[in-house]
Amino acid sequence: MSRSGKKHEDDFQVWDAAFDAVDHAPLIEHLGIDIERDGLKLALTHRSFANEHNHLPNNERLEFVGDAVLGLSVATKLFELYPSRAESDLSPMRAAIVSRYGLADIAREIDLGTHVLIGKGEEHTGGREKDSILADTTEAVLGAIYLQHGFEPARDVILRLFDEKLRHATVSQKHQDWKTALQVRLAELKLPVAEYRSEAEGPEHNQTFTAQALIDGVPRGTGTGPNKKLAEQEAAHQAVLFLRDHAAEAALGHA
Repeated sequence: MSRSGKKHEDDFQVWDAAFDAVDHAPLIEHLGIDIERDGLKLALTHRSFANEHNHLPNNERLEFVGDAVLGLSVATKLFELYPSRAESDLSPMRAAIVSRYGLADIAREIDLGTHVLIGKGEEHTGGREKDSILADTTEAVLGAIYLQHGFEPARDVILRLFDEKLRHATVSQKHQDWKTALQVRLAELKLPVAEYRSEAEGPEHNQTFTAQALIDGVPRGTGTGPNKKLAEQEAAHQAVLFLRDHAAEAALGHA
């Protein structure tokens, strides 16, 4: 065997070892459906890990499939749940649910970050908590479920995981999720998904988090709180208030 062939074989062994180093049974339990080993391994492999190991396969193709299955499942359920709502209402509702934030939120609920295979660089910069990586991996896992089991079982997994978001898709004062509210407004304005930047100060047992909500790369809201989630919610709240008075300015900046 050539040296390059041996190296590639070693990379596959490293891939197997990294996958086997984590107990994936809790993830399978959260999903409520079995995924065969190779499909799950591929779904959990971020390109940063693949590229560090002689360009192994990564989960981007599965992500592509999962995105389509997710979109159709959510759209159909919204159509059923809200028979009196117009398309102009349903579209932003769907956009908020399947947004990067919405997917990352589900990923955190099932502790998906623990299972993702990421490169050393991403590991050192908190890649397991990045919304983009969590969202993309969620779609890839859904894609793997679809390819193994077909549409209906994949749809059932999606509807179970996203049940609360689907049933609270309309934003009300009684149940106000400012990050979802912000995404709904951004979808209406045809602006990109909001991004969040946060930092913590103080001792580990008593930290204060400060977060910024960025719209098209520009900070439009700032919030503080005892944890990252609450700080981001307040930042999103401020960004929603900004858009109420400056929607044209934000849209113009994106043009």
